[in-house]
Amino acid sequence: MIHIKDPAGYPMQTDDPTLFAHQHDGVVSWGAVFAGGVGAAAFALILLTLGTGLGLTALSPWSSGASNAKAFGFSAVVWVCVTAILASGLGGYLAGRLRRRWLTITADELHFRDTAHGFLSWAVATLLTAVILTSAASGAIHAGTQAAATTAGERGFSTMRGDADAALNTWPLGYLVDSLFRRPPSSQPAPAATNESPRREATRIFLNSAATGAQLSPDDASYLGQLVAQRTGLPPAAAQARVTTTYTNFVQKLAALDDAAKAAADRARKITIGASLWLFVSLLMGAFSASLLAIYGGRVRQL
Repeated sequence: MIHIKDPAGYPMQTDDPTLFAHQHDGVVSWGAVFAGGVGAAAFALILLTLGTGLGLTALSPWSSGASNAKAFGFSAVVWVCVTAILASGLGGYLAGRLRRRWLTITADELHFRDTAHGFLSWAVATLLTAVILTSAASGAIHAGTQAAATTAGERGFSTMRGDADAALNTWPLGYLVDSLFRRPPSSQPAPAATNESPRREATRIFLNSAATGAQLSPDDASYLGQLVAQRTGLPPAAAQARVTTTYTNFVQKLAALDDAAKAAADRARKITIGASLWLFVSLLMGAFSASLLAIYGGRVRQL
């Protein structure tokens, strides 16, 4: 006759030696833990795929882009949290239900072991789905930073420093240089120019000063004023004023584009921080759900 204790801690007697042998079994049922982790990872993949499809159909082409992005971001956060709770809960329940029976431990120890099995199954599932979660997070970050990249790409002239021909065809420099040589409507039309050397030279002068954000030097401003006066027929003072105004507008456009790029980068940074925090919260929810459902599965297993 073997004297052991039941799960409530009361002594009991049995003639079955296999029950006594369970006292020497390993504490962790790794088979149940890995089974729960694999099940949770597979179920999470299914739910994330479903959520992707549902999220895309929730976007409306008739609403503004800002409201679309806000609604899609909120729904994505909710679905990630729901996925973590359901998938981790399934993994924890499987780990608790499939683990071996422990008949010689107290109720407190039984509760702790089931909680540990649920947590371990969540850890296994998290490691298995790390690549998927990383890809999803990278996609969200890429979507947030794409605006910044697009804005920066619009500043193609910054990669053309020293190439006046290419910069002359780039907005806004080409447009502003063209405005230098427009004749007033009251003046007589000038004959067609045979070459574009004044435009290219003016472009090079603008690029040389704008590269450092400095104002036009007095010599450059005076020289451009003469070129504009010869080409347009304006009085020297009016031509000089046009040069100064055009260059100032050009510098202001550069500053506005810089500010837009910085604002886009700041929005991308905030999106990255928000995505990381919500991912952390969803992981905590998953760990709690797995531990809780493992306790329930283990209780059913003990019956």
